[in-house]
Amino acid sequence: MRGYQDVLVEQRLGELAGRLRGPARLKADLLTEARHALLDAVEAYREGGLSPAEAERRAVAEFGSPTQLVPGYQAELAAGALRGLALRALVVAVALMAGGDLTWRGSSWSEGPRPPAGYLVLHASLNGIWVLVAGLAVAGLLLGFLAARYGSSRLNRLARAVGYGLTGGLAGGALAGTALFGWSVGLWEAALTWPPMIIGAMLVGTGWFALARATRCWLLSAC
Repeated sequence: MRGYQDVLVEQRLGELAGRLRGPARLKADLLTEARHALLDAVEAYREGGLSPAEAERRAVAEFGSPTQLVPGYQAELAAGALRGLALRALVVAVALMAGGDLTWRGSSWSEGPRPPAGYLVLHASLNGIWVLVAGLAVAGLLLGFLAARYGSSRLNRLARAVGYGLTGGLAGGALAGTALFGWSVGLWEAALTWPPMIIGAMLVGTGWFALARATRCWLLSAC
């Protein structure tokens, strides 16, 4: 059985790749940086007179084991994933707050009787959820940047808490938005054929698809 000292450069990189979870591009960049650092160390040892195999073993031994390396790399991946999620969440939240009501303007039912009180409460609650999501997204962007820059365990914990809060806010927004859409269609069947409503639903669906992917990526990297 091979010991720690017998693990060569590509094997060590493969071990890291298999244990790291997060944004694919950032992960590839981190592994590329690790490869360059290892190969530079190997070259230095070879210039010092060691054989190629011994130079690799020495470089890998000094670089560190996966147990030592993974936490730092994973924290950086989690910070990157949070930034990606927060940016998408901020864009969607601002777009929905700014343009949500535009899908109703000029519709045949907009001048009719006011909807039920419960509908108005749900509508106001949804706006409040998006304000909360926007605030958490801004905090996530800031903490994701600071956590990656300074590597503080406290910042990492705060970023994780904001990430979970943002995930919960998005889940609440999805449920409330779906309920409001279904209720709207129940009150005004013409909404299903109203062009701004159709376009808005398509755009929202695209936004939610991007958010779902970003949320999954962050959850995997934060676990």
